[in-house]
Amino acid sequence: MANSIVLPKIMQVGGGALALLPDTLDALKCKSACIISDKTMLQLGLVDKVKALLTPYSVNVGVFSDVMPEPNDTSLKAAVELVRAGKFDCLVALGGGSAIDSAKAIALLVSHQGEMRDYKVPRIITEHSIPVIAIPTTAGTGSEATKVTVITDSLSDEKMLCMGPGLMPAAAIIDYQLTLSLPPRVAADTGLDALTHAIEAYVSRKANLFSDQQAIAAMKLIAPNLQSACLEADNLKAKEAMMMGASLAGIAFSNASVALVHGMSRPLGVHFHVPHGMSNAMLLPLITEYSIPHAPERYAQCAMHMGLVNNLDNLSSAHEALIRELKRLNQTLDVPSLSAFGIEQKRYHSLLETMAEQALASGSPANNPRVPSIPDMVALYQSAWT
Repeated sequence: MANSIVLPKIMQVGGGALALLPDTLDALKCKSACIISDKTMLQLGLVDKVKALLTPYSVNVGVFSDVMPEPNDTSLKAAVELVRAGKFDCLVALGGGSAIDSAKAIALLVSHQGEMRDYKVPRIITEHSIPVIAIPTTAGTGSEATKVTVITDSLSDEKMLCMGPGLMPAAAIIDYQLTLSLPPRVAADTGLDALTHAIEAYVSRKANLFSDQQAIAAMKLIAPNLQSACLEADNLKAKEAMMMGASLAGIAFSNASVALVHGMSRPLGVHFHVPHGMSNAMLLPLITEYSIPHAPERYAQCAMHMGLVNNLDNLSSAHEALIRELKRLNQTLDVPSLSAFGIEQKRYHSLLETMAEQALASGSPANNPRVPSIPDMVALYQSAWT
């Protein structure tokens, strides 16, 4: 079976890679850049740092710093107007997944009009838009190397999954030094998101030889370094490994798709504002346990690639080691249960079927080794409460 592999045209990787931003714009023949970022990046001085790099090179540099966490379609409108008015020929996305996802959507709307709901799955986005240069500041989403963006519909509260080669950033600048100031909570949530990407890409029904290699490499980098990268501020080797692992995990799931964890995670963000990586972590042990019987060898191989077992002589032991490690990471990195997060129980249970329907509509559950029904997902949401 043939697989279509999509990657950024340019990837600048390693400590200090940010300095290569002007060279990257030159290679893309771009001269007028608008930075898409958020208030945190502005306060940390990173927006000014990027602007200083661009100013000697670009004819015009713009800044939109109002990206919202878990962006919705309404939040994009001011940026779309700014980019159109300034006639910018590229976007520089600086920040975590929200900034990069927003930039992908902004580039699409600037270039092709319409509303984001016009572009959601099952439509595949093939249209070329103005280039996006993605500069991640978290080791987590992998959005700098994916053909995916997730934008919430402000009318329906649906987290719309939009996908296609037209959303792939033209370039990615992957500089782990930009993650050094991450608070431990953010590092944990984004790191657990990356681990989820790698595991789900590997067990996905759409996995292929190419995506497998990226997922395996990602697991080997992430698993032994995640805890240290979150809890040891001066562990640069762990932080570098996490940054590379997150990008490889992004490449893996972009070319194999995520599965049930992500499908069920998105509604938790919409309805209860649980950070995306945290909601993935909350669900990962439970859904892994649910799914193992339908892909026992794959999940055992995940345990081996994560360094939890030395061989596959005993699949059950590998499965136990995997579940035990996922639960241990959640405990060590202070991932709360849904009840401990502070969600009101009555409202949560009133939305179980709605969330299950929204998860199914995203298409991700269909990629899971064990494809769930609506009642299955309702039962999983119930189990995830405590």
